[in-house]
Amino acid sequence: MDSRIMHQLTYGLFVLSAAENGKDNGCIVNTVTQVSAAPVHVTVSVCKQNYTHDMIARTGRFNVAILDTTAPFELFQRFGFQSGRGADKFAGVETIRTANGILVPTEHVNAWFSGKVLQTWELGSHSLFLADIEGGEIMSGTEPATYAFYHENVKPRPQAGKKKGWRCKICGYVYEGEELPPDYVCPLCKHGASDFERIE
Repeated sequence: MDSRIMHQLTYGLFVLSAAENGKDNGCIVNTVTQVSAAPVHVTVSVCKQNYTHDMIARTGRFNVAILDTTAPFELFQRFGFQSGRGADKFAGVETIRTANGILVPTEHVNAWFSGKVLQTWELGSHSLFLADIEGGEIMSGTEPATYAFYHENVKPRPQAGKKKGWRCKICGYVYEGEELPPDYVCPLCKHGASDFERIE
């Protein structure tokens, strides 16, 4: 594996993909962290209500695509808004199937790598997967898309005075209400209340 791949991990946004019984699925995550260098291990935090989480928990394998600064909002809609239970999230997306048998998108991707789960921790609404890196590839020289870049350049701006409440920082879903329940889960991307921000 190209060791430069791990240098692309930032406070960014990633497409996490998994496959089971001939079905591929993916979701947007923002918590992928390298925790050791030799061997290369990473942790990935995934909401338990996400279909991709279930696949990883059962198969122990996944891919991570590191999105770059060319990624359009439509890509975030596809992997963040759309449920994968009845739809093919990869339809119309340029992909490759890696050695572990899982699809990974190749458009708007800085790099990708494959992981094999070594250990899992249950952490409330999320699971934390510790994984060994099995392979990967640099796809482009374009900078990885950080969380800040997404908010400043990709996410549509809210229309003033239109809605009040709380907005999911991952997918943009708006919860209309004065107070957000602490156990609330986004109906679109399945992230918890901690990933919501108040609309001012």
